[in-house]
Amino acid sequence: MRDTTFFLSGQTISLLGSSLVQYAILWYLTLETKSGVVLALATAFGFLPQAVMSVFGGVWADRHNRKYLLIGADAAIATTTLILAIMLWQGFDGLWLVYTTLAIRSLGAGIQTPAVGALLPQIVPADKLMRVNGINMSIQSAMTLLAPAVAAALFALMGLQAVLIVDVVTAVIGISLVAVIPVARIVRSDAAASYMTDLRAGLSYVRHHAIVLRVLGFFAIVFVLMAPPGYLTPLLVVRTFGDDVWRLTVNELAFGVGMLAGGVIISAWGGFHDRMRMLVATSFAFGILSICMGLSGDILGLPGSFAVFLGFMLLIGVGVAWFSTTVTTLLQEQVEPEVQGRVFGLLGIVMALAMPLGMLLFGPLADTISVEWILVLTGVLAVLVTFAMAYQAPRALAASS
Repeated sequence: MRDTTFFLSGQTISLLGSSLVQYAILWYLTLETKSGVVLALATAFGFLPQAVMSVFGGVWADRHNRKYLLIGADAAIATTTLILAIMLWQGFDGLWLVYTTLAIRSLGAGIQTPAVGALLPQIVPADKLMRVNGINMSIQSAMTLLAPAVAAALFALMGLQAVLIVDVVTAVIGISLVAVIPVARIVRSDAAASYMTDLRAGLSYVRHHAIVLRVLGFFAIVFVLMAPPGYLTPLLVVRTFGDDVWRLTVNELAFGVGMLAGGVIISAWGGFHDRMRMLVATSFAFGILSICMGLSGDILGLPGSFAVFLGFMLLIGVGVAWFSTTVTTLLQEQVEPEVQGRVFGLLGIVMALAMPLGMLLFGPLADTISVEWILVLTGVLAVLVTFAMAYQAPRALAASS
């Protein structure tokens, strides 16, 4: 309990600083350039390096001490952020500085993500993993609610440089808390294997592990289908219910509160003992809720209800939290410790690419048909994919055993 408390506390403080910087840089670029191209490039520099680095980060998490990987990545990110703050104070304001900082921070996230997923089972008993992952999900959800308000206050009062310094301070505190946790390096029988051998072995492991392969594939498909509820609902709100700013704000809050509530509930409840059953149930619920949210608009020619729409949005937030927590826990329970870094590296790649791919597929479609119909479509597809997963799950379990 002590080690887990220190670890989650360190991650929470570090995550707060990172979230503040994420919002502050976005607002800074928006105010300074008012350019969609600049924001698109910032998004690319902020996400694509993580997808690439996750390939290496997963292997490193299986070859080295995961605690030191976390500390090293955090330290590199904090140093880069401090350099950006100093250069901005000195009058340098080129976009390349911001892009470089975003890219290095993204590379650090590619190292951190698989290390965190693989480290938790080393300090948390197996029967407490679902609850601890639920707490971690609650923390991440709380940051999505807290960080914008704090970032706005700091950015308005003291500017971007102050937010960057706060991130450096939170990183130092987070590193200090993680540093006191005893985490042993995983002992492997093939410790002398080369990096490429480890990478090929990890890919081969996933390809031949029936449960892991299906879970990763299922996760990728469902996360692509989650893009419309996550990113197109503001467009639905403006088109159907009105362009009041408070409506857009409440829409985001409903999803964030739902994810926070979902994390709290799963941490207290622990979920179904049968993780595959939990995974299938949450995905099916997401599909039904997506259909219902689409129907709550004016898709049927009836006046839509904003309150009903928000209710479904909140429930989808709960479902997303349960789905993500279940996937993480299932992989931690099914995958051997010496391979977990590589598996979570692949999961990090999926997470970094699924939502952008979903927007690439469904974003242009929203200019042709209503968002309500897109939500119904993705909901139906989620239900069909879930039925396929439910049919394949028993075979996967039998093949794995």
